[in-house]
Amino acid sequence: MKKLKKFVALISSLVLISSSFVGCKNNEDSGKRTLNVFNYGDYIDEDLIDKFEEETGIEVVYDTYESNEIMYQKVKNSPGTYDLIFPSDYMVEKMLKEDMLEKIDFTNIPNYANIGEDFKNLPYDPNNEYSVPYMWGTIGIIYDADKVTEKVDSWDILWNSKYKGEIFMFDSIRDTLAISLARLGYSINSINKEELDEAANELIKQKPLVQSYVMDEVKDKMINGEALFATVYSGDAIFIQEEASDLNLQYVVPKEGSNKWFDVMVIPKGAKHKTEAEEFINFLCDPENAKQNVEYIGYATPNAAAYELLDIETQEDETVYPSEEVLDKCEIFKDLGSDIKLYDDSWLKVKIN
Repeated sequence: MKKLKKFVALISSLVLISSSFVGCKNNEDSGKRTLNVFNYGDYIDEDLIDKFEEETGIEVVYDTYESNEIMYQKVKNSPGTYDLIFPSDYMVEKMLKEDMLEKIDFTNIPNYANIGEDFKNLPYDPNNEYSVPYMWGTIGIIYDADKVTEKVDSWDILWNSKYKGEIFMFDSIRDTLAISLARLGYSINSINKEELDEAANELIKQKPLVQSYVMDEVKDKMINGEALFATVYSGDAIFIQEEASDLNLQYVVPKEGSNKWFDVMVIPKGAKHKTEAEEFINFLCDPENAKQNVEYIGYATPNAAAYELLDIETQEDETVYPSEEVLDKCEIFKDLGSDIKLYDDSWLKVKIN
């Protein structure tokens, strides 16, 4: 059923994407209330969009993107096109520095009261003025516990030569360098060139062991048993485990630490339908709606009221909701400004060697 929903969601997104700009113009001309949303692919239960449209009469034009960087470029180059976007923590920080976000009128979002206190006053929006938390999670290792008999608790295992050809790594600058930096005991936000050089050199040493560098395709590959190890986002680990129930796939956040990330809802500067965006944010923060959404997506919810509605098994699943001991070792990505070039250079070095 979940696969079917994902297929339908994909087709719906493609149709909506192809007609988004036409739809936006037609709706404005006809006087209809419209909301233009830009989100990661397959990152909402689209049944909720239908429900919102039915309850409010607001027509949602829904487009998708593959990465924060793609979203940023489109919003930067086409201001006023979108009313609601879903960036990650470090991208919020970057967009705020560039005056790309509107302050939210929280009087229009009474359901913000359902957001847990642990998810407020975070570094990317310290005064809770521009964002509302959407999902959160970690990055870690998923592995086949029936075939890997030794303890998996460290990033070191991804450098073990006995597993040559059995490892998938992120094809992602920040995520992959973060793993190498954390393994070496450095901050995942390091801007020390020597530390980054060391992290890059360790990834170059690891390259002969890596089957391939992947992103979304890792889900199908691990479900099909194509490797013993993969670096994954926690929510993807849940999806893989559900779809590959015949395999004993386990997820762990290594002891050296990792990334704890947050995706949030924000309103771009110049949004034409700000009130509608706030109405949709409030709708998604309703406990029942948030529960439905998080059960579809598989990530952790920052909505305390929705969390209380989840079954006990999910609440106690440390893949989704790690212990405080694990989270205390994790860091949030920061916007690095011009220092991101250090990461670009390090990643290029990994790729060409």
